[in-house]
Amino acid sequence: MALVTNERARQWFLPAPAEEQPKVDVDTGVAHIARVYNFWLGGKDNFAADREAAELVISSYPTILASVRAQREFLGRAVSYLAGEAGIRQFLDLGTGLPTASNTHEVAQQVAPESRVVYVDNDPIVLAHARALLASDPAGTTAYLDADLRDTSEILAAAANTLDFSQPVAVMLIGVLHCVPDSDDPAGLVRRLLGAVPPGSYLVIAHPASDIHATQIGSAANRLNQVMADPVTMRSHAEVNRFFDGLDLVEPGLVQLHRWRAVPADPEVELANYGGVARKR
Repeated sequence: MALVTNERARQWFLPAPAEEQPKVDVDTGVAHIARVYNFWLGGKDNFAADREAAELVISSYPTILASVRAQREFLGRAVSYLAGEAGIRQFLDLGTGLPTASNTHEVAQQVAPESRVVYVDNDPIVLAHARALLASDPAGTTAYLDADLRDTSEILAAAANTLDFSQPVAVMLIGVLHCVPDSDDPAGLVRRLLGAVPPGSYLVIAHPASDIHATQIGSAANRLNQVMADPVTMRSHAEVNRFFDGLDLVEPGLVQLHRWRAVPADPEVELANYGGVARKR
């Protein structure tokens, strides 16, 4: 999954008329995680291969539907906290996925209309929906970058056209780090992203858990990896917690998504998905 050049990345920072936008090549025969999530969330921007992969997971772990809904709700609460209580006005949302209700810029700009958001994803279908993502409040800015998460240096260089990296930025990694295998050093990727932002910035992570409903999750992951071009890696609480090394976790810390500042939080429900928000010192 190669990153586009900075020149091509920058051309997506402003919406172009539909007739001027480049055609998007989509391999509809291979499932992509963004479109699988779209199916789980009840969207229609997916293909037979995506639906097959999604159904394989549902058959092993039906609770996945509640888990992905909880992930969207967690994103909304986290962004509301950051734009409100924490006073953050800049967001770098990596692994955007397809637009749905309460996207990062919508939540942030509802609190602070001047908020600036850069979205990053490498799915051609997300690229095709870039104009929808760019529907910013006039007081703020919303941009989209077609890029692979692992190419952090070029992502940061292109995002600097919209974000001021001398001021605090919220780095959002919602449901995407499990797409980076251990062999690609996801912790190093997080360190590089956090190294580019100043103290007072925040890291937000939502990550599927390997140690909750472990048997079902293991089976679901194995089934998904049989039909996906890029495998997924579930991780334990301790493994996810390491991504926050050197940062100050916001209360209640790294918890199951539906228990992060949710009102009410159902103590009886167990969802195999962790979430946390942390501040850079």
